[in-house]
Amino acid sequence: MDFTPSDEQLAAQELAARIFGDFSTHERLSAAGTGTDAELWKALCVAGLAAATEDIGLLGLVLLLEEQGRTTAQVPLAATGVYGLLAVAAHGTDEQRARLLPDLRDGTAVATGAFPARGAAVRADTAGRLTGTVSPVPWLRDATHVLVPDAERALWFVRTMGDAVTVEPVETTAPWSAGRLTLSGAPAERLGDAGTDGGGGSGGDVGGSGSGKGSGAYASVLTAARTAFAGLQAGVCAGSLARAVAHTSTREQFGRPLSTNQGVLLRAADAFMDTEAIRVTAYEAAWRLDAGQDAAAAALTAGWWASEAGTRVVHAGQHLHGGAGADLDHPVHRHFLWGRQLDAYLGCGAELLAELGQLLAKEPAHESR
Repeated sequence: MDFTPSDEQLAAQELAARIFGDFSTHERLSAAGTGTDAELWKALCVAGLAAATEDIGLLGLVLLLEEQGRTTAQVPLAATGVYGLLAVAAHGTDEQRARLLPDLRDGTAVATGAFPARGAAVRADTAGRLTGTVSPVPWLRDATHVLVPDAERALWFVRTMGDAVTVEPVETTAPWSAGRLTLSGAPAERLGDAGTDGGGGSGGDVGGSGSGKGSGAYASVLTAARTAFAGLQAGVCAGSLARAVAHTSTREQFGRPLSTNQGVLLRAADAFMDTEAIRVTAYEAAWRLDAGQDAAAAALTAGWWASEAGTRVVHAGQHLHGGAGADLDHPVHRHFLWGRQLDAYLGCGAELLAELGQLLAKEPAHESR
């Protein structure tokens, strides 16, 4: 198991860091409100970073999302990456790849996923028309396509501007341009060959067993999404901690920096270890999926760390700023909002542990040697 990024992955990460750093200033983020930064999204796509996702794999995408998280940049990179580019590349037909991928690569099309927290929220009839409601769906207001699983775990692409599709704005904790998706017999396109399972690694047990047609593709996309958003949380936590370190190193109390106080040092050290745990577990899950291995348990582990530890880190980042951390306009508060939103999106720690336990209980016991 080797998490060392390739030269191509490192080059993409360095380029992403420069672009996010240039565009995601506090002033620009404040001006953006709850919407996506269209200029930044265009810059990322023109630089080829969205398209590079297919070549650098899920681990490469996680590296890009770390850089996004450090700056809390408001672009749909995670959603388009896992629910669009990687999903179509891995599970689409040749015709779908040729037709859908070019627009996703250059940013003309934006994808997201309407994956309910649990249970089957959408049902498909024999004609491939979908009915149901999913909320909230991240970056739905910016999306041109939504990847929707039905009750049988088949995956369908729905155009947001299509017939019988309603998108209503939903404001979430973080400014993710989220919305409520309502389908009323909406026409949809099945991802991949309807006669095949879709391949991919084993997934979790959210919403019931994955025994229906297309469950392999569903499980693979769900695993990739959990891993990608955990990587995004690693960046959010790293950014929050970096701000806390800078603040406590320069802010003085009783004639010395706050960072010289043992309580501050221990709180920051714990936050650093939590951030590293999120990052490493996300790397492992991404590496496993890229290598064609079963990554379901690893993705749930990364999701648990991102949910539980991520919340601790962004709380610590805000607390270490003292009174300034209570200022809603302070940059560190944005990391707090993103950390809590990612916790909500990934699912609470207890739920993820329960799902991980169910998954492990199904695996055959290994004989001792």
